[in-house]
Amino acid sequence: MSTFMPKKETLERSWQHVDADGKVLGRLASHVAQVLMGKLKVTYAPHVDTGDFVIVTNAGKVRLSGKKADKKIYQRFSGYPGGRKETPLKKFQAAKPEQVVFLAVKRMIPNSRLGRQMLRKLKVYAGAEHPHQAQNPKELKVEA
Repeated sequence: MSTFMPKKETLERSWQHVDADGKVLGRLASHVAQVLMGKLKVTYAPHVDTGDFVIVTNAGKVRLSGKKADKKIYQRFSGYPGGRKETPLKKFQAAKPEQVVFLAVKRMIPNSRLGRQMLRKLKVYAGAEHPHQAQNPKELKVEA
């Protein structure tokens, strides 16, 4: 017996659709990250991108547990002295709701070339409409 190694040519990718309306951000992001990495498939291998494409809609209606809306702060740094910027989650979510979901998923994926390849399969939209109807995405169930 030999160990099965998935090959790039034999992979079958499908499209999954998630409606983020009323879902908790962390639980949604962890489930989406697992689908992007392919961990829910039988053919999973850590060195091959075996995941599916994921479309997340209604990112603006995602829910936060606890007091995160008031206390969580997003930081970025320009590299210059005094170049640290802080943005509260509530303000960041009002300005860029799709970016909040994208960053939550990005931080749950490996920080490598393979992780960047996995992230290209994530499509996040603030509203209910998306331009990927032709791919016939399957509905992905995520617990609230």
